[in-house]
Amino acid sequence: LNYTEYTQKNGATVTGDSFFDMLTSWLLPQLNTNYDDYILQLDGAPSHFHRNVRVLLNRVFPQRWIGRAAANGDDNLLPWPPRSPDLTPCSFFLWGFVKDSVYVPPLPTSIHELHDRITHALQVITAEMLHRVWDEFEGL
Repeated sequence: LNYTEYTQKNGATVTGDSFFDMLTSWLLPQLNTNYDDYILQLDGAPSHFHRNVRVLLNRVFPQRWIGRAAANGDDNLLPWPPRSPDLTPCSFFLWGFVKDSVYVPPLPTSIHELHDRITHALQVITAEMLHRVWDEFEGL
């Protein structure tokens, strides 16, 4: 069951409760409890800011979620940028960096090789690189 099938099966209107249900019933089982391997990026949508959603994110992804957070102690990695709701470091750094690292000749010839290249591209990203990207982003 993919996300599109999930939303069609459970209704297309996204509320805080339906988003919470999607996280607990669909996304988290897909991750097979390897939550430490992921950073979850959300935008500032009201359903993502629902209290139950933030409580879940703080518990399952402490310091590993990007999104709109409450001032009273949410444990997110980075706040959702207030002046650029559709622009994030992933938008202008990560995807371009991965594409530039993955799609170099000779191009991958199998899904396995593509997966390995993407994994390698992500593994070479350092905390220092991410801090520089975020500093540049904040200066926009």
